[in-house]
Amino acid sequence: MSHAWSIQSWADFEQQFRSQFFPVNAEADAVNALEGSAYYQGNRTVNDYLDSFLTLVSDAGYTDPRTLVVKFRQGLRTNIQSQITTMPFGRPADTDPEAWYAAARRIGKMPVSVS
Repeated sequence: MSHAWSIQSWADFEQQFRSQFFPVNAEADAVNALEGSAYYQGNRTVNDYLDSFLTLVSDAGYTDPRTLVVKFRQGLRTNIQSQITTMPFGRPADTDPEAWYAAARRIGKMPVSVS
């Protein structure tokens, strides 16, 4: 089976690629996942959580920085959330997802103390 694709721009390629290789309801599935708790970090590393989170928000079409921070923070393990939100200095802004991702990565690499 051959396809006669007319690709005039990157946007055309992306649209045609998505229509051929992504599920029809990928956006709705991603939005539903982000509205639940199944996407939460759980026992995964910060990097694994971040990779799947970024895929979900991309599929869902989420671009608002504040929404990205809220959803990312919500899914982080509670101890990592707390460490970021109570940072004495350098706490990332609630409108800066990249700073939140970086802070979570730093904290996620720290050894866990056993008391």
